[in-house]
This record gives sequence, structure tokens and C-alpha cells, in this order.
Amino acid sequence: MDTHTADSSGILDEALERLHRAGPEREGWLSNHAPMTVEALVRHGQAPAVHRWLDGYRDKLEDMPARSVPVTAANWQEALGDPRRLTDWIGHFSRSLDTRPWRDVLTEWWPRLLPGITASATHGVIRVGHAVRTLLDEEPAGDDRHGPRLTELAHALGYWAARHQTLTGIARLPAAAGSAAAGLAAVPRISDQTGGIRDRFARISGLPGRPATDGPDPEHARWRLRELVRAATHRYATHAHGEPVMLVHAATAPNAVLRTLPALPPEFWLPSLDAAWSAATAVTAAYAPAEAIAPAGAAADRTTAGEVFERAAAHGDEHAIKLTDTALDVAAWDAGTDGRGDGLALAAALRAIELIEP
Repeated sequence: MDTHTADSSGILDEALERLHRAGPEREGWLSNHAPMTVEALVRHGQAPAVHRWLDGYRDKLEDMPARSVPVTAANWQEALGDPRRLTDWIGHFSRSLDTRPWRDVLTEWWPRLLPGITASATHGVIRVGHAVRTLLDEEPAGDDRHGPRLTELAHALGYWAARHQTLTGIARLPAAAGSAAAGLAAVPRISDQTGGIRDRFARISGLPGRPATDGPDPEHARWRLRELVRAATHRYATHAHGEPVMLVHAATAPNAVLRTLPALPPEFWLPSLDAAWSAATAVTAAYAPAEAIAPAGAAADRTTAGEVFERAAAHGDEHAIKLTDTALDVAAWDAGTDGRGDGLALAAALRAIELIEP
């Protein structure tokens, strides 16, 4: 459901301009979710609520960190993954997007950043996915290289580059057979589910490979990626009680990759699927509960996709809004004439609204 209008697009641009005065993190490393959330609010018809939502989020915003040394073509490798260079990285991408088409910049940097997809709890790639979606909606004019949507892409890429970190020491277990849902169900949970995400990732000893694609055609990779997003969203409906905030990312990170595919060369699609699978399985291993709990189906059976998003917006939590945004994508793939689509995806969104504290 895309309800963009000229007025709502203007509200999005205003919100992004307001947010670009703040840094992408707070309290040392927690992500600033506001740019991603306002994009989802506008997309799903909640533009009038955006500035009020931002007023409520204001205390979670911090100033942009100080600059250090500019990132250049000569030193970018030593700066990659250095959070002290966060503002330097944003400056680098701002300069790049000022002189080159955004698709060219994305194409150059996507394969460099993709191995660090799990960095900062996957928020780098998620923010890039939201930024790319806005640019695909409305391509900037040739002489408009300073628009807030291009600036948002610079902030998103810079955040990902500064926090870039790969998972190490994880054995590749036999590939999952069959569907993505079966593959996620086969992910071994870490036994010690305490501490933050970095502590938990360090305890993962092995993850299964992804189910095989049906051939070299990039469209098979896109199909498998969509299947993964659907499976992770469905699984949230039954497993979110394990950790309702962090398990959101098992679905939203792969969906960010899926949203970015149309802006990337087809030869990048299969590696993108591999990275998305790694992200979804790592989050699953770190936070999934031992047992599933069947969602209550009655509410989802009576609720349309638009009504579900209205509930998420009223709830107000950024993770509930973003999980609902992805759930609505999944529902739209199978939408019928009743405006509902995939009922289990909508049940996942309602589960987020139920379990996440506003």
C-alpha cells in the first residue's frame, strides 16, 4: 500500500531535513530509528502524524559527532568499521552523491559493505533500504543533487561504513533443504541467550547455508529473497516472544536488501541473497525462543492491512512500525480483494504491537 502524494512527499523531505542535523546513533551505539520510521509512516498514509512523532522522539536524538580526517579513495579501507569516523564517512558519501549519480555510488559501495550486513544490529542496511526506496519512488532531477533523500542515502551509507563489522568464527553448516521457513526452523539457537547482540553473535558457532536457488537467473535470487522475508515475518508471529524488539530485524534486514535490488546490477542479487540469509539466521540464532506460540488469529482475520498500520502508528514504537511496514509488503504480495492479503503477516504485525512496549 503506497499512499504517496505531493503533500506527503513534502512532509517526508521536511522530516529528513530536520533529522539530518542529528547523528545516526545515541548513547554510544544505539541506532537512530527516526529516518526509517518517518519514511514508513509517510508511505502508509500517516504523513500528518510525522512531525508529532518526531517531537516525541526528540530526546533520543543526539548531535552529529565531530569530524576527524576526511575519508578518501586512498584511506577508506583503514576507515571502514571505525565508528570514530562516522561523520567523516557521511561527508565522503555526501561528496560522492554531489558529483555522481546515486545508483553509481550505491553500485560501487554495495559489495564493499555487504559482508558487514549484521553490523550495528543490521541497522546500516535497513536504513539504506528505506533510503533507496524513496529514491526509487521519485528519482531526483539531474540538477538536484542536494535533496534530502540523497542526503539520507549519504547518512545511511556512512552509518553502515562506520559500523561495518563482519561475523567471524562461524562454521557453515549443511545448507537448509526446501523452503526458507524450514531453513529458519533448523537454525541452532545459542544456549546462552543473555547480553547484547554483539555478545550473542560471538557465541554463534555455526549457521546453515541457505536453500539453493533454482538456477543462475537473478530472478531466482529475488524469488528466494522474497521467500526469506515472508518466512521471517511469519516466524515473528509465532516466535516474537523470544525477544520482540530484536527479532524484528530477522525480517526487516532481508527486506531492506530486497527493496534495494532494483537499484543494483543483477550480478549483485545472488550475493545479496547470501548476505540477507546470514543476517536473518544470525538474529534467529541469537534471539529465537525454544518453543513457538501460535498467534491469536481472530483479530488478524478481521483487520485490513491499512487498519493494522493505523494501529502501529498509534502505538508509536519504531520497531513495531517497521515490522508492520515489512508485514504489509508481505501481505501485498498475496493481496486479495478484501484488502488483507497474507493473514499470518498481519498477525505478525499485531504481535509486534502487542508485545513491544510503546
